[in-house]
Amino acid sequence: MDVSGLLIAGLILAALAVFTVVRAVRIVPQARARNVERLGRYRRTLRPGLNLVIPYIDRVYPVIDLREQVVSFRPQPVITEDNLVVEIDTVLYFQVTDPRAAAYEIADFLQGVEQLTVTTLRNVVGSMDLEKTLTSRDTINSQLRGVLDDATGKWGLRVNRVEIKAIDPPQSIKDAMEKQMRAERDKRAAILGAEGQRQSQILTAEGDKQAAVLRAEGNRTAEILKAEGQSRAIDEVFQAVHRNDPDPGLLAYQYLQTLPQLAQGAGSTFWVIPGEVTTALQGVSRAFGEALPRSPATRETPTDDRAATEAADDAAKAAEAAAEALADAADADAEALPFAPGRASGRTADDQGGA
Repeated sequence: MDVSGLLIAGLILAALAVFTVVRAVRIVPQARARNVERLGRYRRTLRPGLNLVIPYIDRVYPVIDLREQVVSFRPQPVITEDNLVVEIDTVLYFQVTDPRAAAYEIADFLQGVEQLTVTTLRNVVGSMDLEKTLTSRDTINSQLRGVLDDATGKWGLRVNRVEIKAIDPPQSIKDAMEKQMRAERDKRAAILGAEGQRQSQILTAEGDKQAAVLRAEGNRTAEILKAEGQSRAIDEVFQAVHRNDPDPGLLAYQYLQTLPQLAQGAGSTFWVIPGEVTTALQGVSRAFGEALPRSPATRETPTDDRAATEAADDAAKAAEAAAEALADAADADAEALPFAPGRASGRTADDQGGA
């Protein structure tokens, strides 16, 4: 054998040795695991780090991830208790705890978990109506997790969480639910509007009541104050009259001043002159005919005695003329109405004196 043949053989042996060493050394990353079979039988599980195996005898399977994994399954049609088909999406959170069981207890643990989730979901949702299904996600999640955790324990899996991502009812049911929600919102809006109007009316009525009470109290106070004022005015007048001690002439004059007010009424088309009118006029005439006493102010201030006497005579004559005119008018009324109620009281002062 020549040198070239020996060199080639040596290179082949060296390459084979290097390849054998490479096959004997296996490095497993952290949170990973690999199963090893020797001559077709499970031998051991390679842990993270540097591992040595027998080349050409030991078979190393692919890496199994030991971290928590998230799997989202496609929507599954599920029939509820009230015979409605809904589409439910689920999300599964699981972790491989035993690489040997995950590899040898089931052929495809992901497919097994998916099918188990679907069947369990149909059993759980099949006992609920649509409304309860939409509002009981926590209950469905807990039941799914309990069933899956028990079933996947022998597969070397641990189910941490099962979440329902979406529940999609049929489009007709969505439309009906939307109409129902709109009706509920309209109902609440109408109730709130009615409550607001009711409160407004109550507050308005309370305000009107308080205003009426205050107005009545104000009117009562005003009437009381007015009556007190009139009472005080009458008392002052009465006291002033008694303090000044008026003579009959002054009272007769005041009596004559009230007669025009009696004739100013809207229905005063006929009125009876009392018999005391002539007496009052005669008293006035006598009062003006007599010499008026001088007051202190008159005595202090010099005046024209002649002018005052003439004015008094004129006033007395006017009073006598008025008395005669009223007496004539009373006699005329008495003759025109023989049965008038005021005939008896329309006599002159002389008749009354004779009587």
